[in-house]
Amino acid sequence: MKITLPGYRAGFFLVALACTGAMAFALFAQYVMGLEPCPLCIFQRVAVIAAGLVALIAALTNPGRTGARVWAVLVSLAALAGGAVSVRHVWLQSLPADQVPACGPGLSYMLETMPMATMLGKVLKGSGECAKIDWTLFGQSMPFWTGVFFAGIIVWVMVVAFGRR
Repeated sequence: MKITLPGYRAGFFLVALACTGAMAFALFAQYVMGLEPCPLCIFQRVAVIAAGLVALIAALTNPGRTGARVWAVLVSLAALAGGAVSVRHVWLQSLPADQVPACGPGLSYMLETMPMATMLGKVLKGSGECAKIDWTLFGQSMPFWTGVFFAGIIVWVMVVAFGRR
């Protein structure tokens, strides 16, 4: 059985389209379902946007073999960063209630009042609001599915860029 891969341009465009869909769902969850994103959710959104923008730029440049591989690594780095935040988020959600960190200030307050390095450290450490599970699909939380999404992006771009002879 032979599997035909899309061209580099189409492969990267599909990633950009998938990221657009993921962000559309995130905004739907926020504004229609009423699920307010915690700071870790916002960082995951930033990673989805970054991966999508890099993939879109790759699609627009219509890279050759070497270029596709470079772009695939760049998309993968954005997805890897988002996946790391997703793993941290799922870990916080799995903690027993007595081990969950206390809720901290909102992200907008931290951005206004703290140096960037301090703010990043506090956000990545997580807080009580990040441990709350408001939504599940097949028994898994949104950060879990976001992590699966990031893993899928990495696998896809690597197959598209490196899966040819």
